[in-house]
Amino acid sequence: MQMPESVRIAAELMESNPEFRKLKQQHADYERRLNELGERRYPSLEEQIEETRLKKLKLNLKDQMQQIVDRHAARVS
Repeated sequence: MQMPESVRIAAELMESNPEFRKLKQQHADYERRLNELGERRYPSLEEQIEETRLKKLKLNLKDQMQQIVDRHAARVS
């Protein structure tokens, strides 16, 4: 079974693009914190606000990473 093109490009970028690696690491950090917050049965107001903020930041990072993947794919093809 062949790997989807965007996954293959993302793997290449992890090796070759420091900006992509940094965004991917930040995304993983936000995901970890969101998992921690999601485990709380009764999150405080501050934790709820943090969760909302992190979700937006994480989505923004995902969009930035996708733009890098798209630019790389356009150059390669």
